[in-house]
Amino acid sequence: MSYSLNEIEALAKRASRGAGLSWGAAEEAGKACRWLASHDLPVVELLADLLTLNDLVEHEDVAPVSLDGVWRSRSGALCPLAAGMALNDCADRLGQGHIVGMGQISFPLLVVPFAALAAKYISAPVTVAWHDASITTDGNLLWIDDPKSQIGVASVASLTCTRATQIDDRAQGPTLRGNASDAAWTCLNKFAHRTYAPATPESRLLGAGAGTSDND
Repeated sequence: MSYSLNEIEALAKRASRGAGLSWGAAEEAGKACRWLASHDLPVVELLADLLTLNDLVEHEDVAPVSLDGVWRSRSGALCPLAAGMALNDCADRLGQGHIVGMGQISFPLLVVPFAALAAKYISAPVTVAWHDASITTDGNLLWIDDPKSQIGVASVASLTCTRATQIDDRAQGPTLRGNASDAAWTCLNKFAHRTYAPATPESRLLGAGAGTSDND
């Protein structure tokens, strides 16, 4: 089903918060999902799977333990949102020509929107690669070289982010809407529902409707 980018960003943000991310991290997750959705990529499905995998897991357990060498997490699998936010903090390394390597990481496609932010920061394209998949972005345009359809994989043993010299002339710009399966949308709504305060007699009285009175 098709949704506006605003709808996707808002739900992704609230669902991420419901799954245990801080509001700041959830906001970054929402923006990342909006960016991927604008390029017609299955971000809602991937986020639903990621939040289910890491439901209420402590951020420190899935974030990079150290930003020196190959990044790894305490739990064994990096969260792409945590790794992506760390990548933004290290964007200058990419600008200097260094390779940022990550060890085992879940749903690697979710790193790409953070690479897009890094590309804007260093004013140069950035390539994110794993297995035989390679995705290059300048922050707006996106070029995907994925001969074996690996961009949607659930986990990879390693991933690299590097500064690219150029972006393919066939790179595509963003669109105004994104798509999501009913199942993934429902899953995110379940996580988002955790952020809603339960109704109380006081809130019912303050809200619309009859409250506790019977007007029939």
